[in-house]
Amino acid sequence: MATIRKSGNSYQIRVSCGYDTNGNQIIRTKSWKPEPNMTARQTEKELQRQAMLFEEKCLKGLITSNVKFEEFSEQWFEDYAKLNLKSTTYTRQRQLTKRVYAAISHIRLDKLTTREIQKFINSLAKDGVNERTGKALSRKTMVHHLSFISDVFGYAVKMCMLTDTTTP
Repeated sequence: MATIRKSGNSYQIRVSCGYDTNGNQIIRTKSWKPEPNMTARQTEKELQRQAMLFEEKCLKGLITSNVKFEEFSEQWFEDYAKLNLKSTTYTRQRQLTKRVYAAISHIRLDKLTTREIQKFINSLAKDGVNERTGKALSRKTMVHHLSFISDVFGYAVKMCMLTDTTTP
């Protein structure tokens, strides 16, 4: 349920979006300012509409926090991977972070595009990426990198940090 607070000639709409992986409540806010020519009744009606729309967006995950990929993937390692992956898989996923973090760690989860991920994967196919041989990474290793990124995003969807737009 959205809460509304008047602040001067504008309103602040606050919505609780559940809790993060650390148990802290996630609060999203939006400011709304009525048009000067609106009556009190029109203002109240539009304010309620804005609050409802904002709450829907928050609950659908369309309004997310400024969580960077690296920060969220570290939460994924701590809260999910440690408990659910085999130790060898966990170790392998940890090894992949060096290249992944160098490329996309600074990007917010909700701003990371398929195009940027594809660009990163394509960069792994260039000569010199493999530090031991000086060649490109194998296709299988590139798939492991993509799988790690996909696992983190899948967890973000489960945690309602993002919405899955691939489902109809």
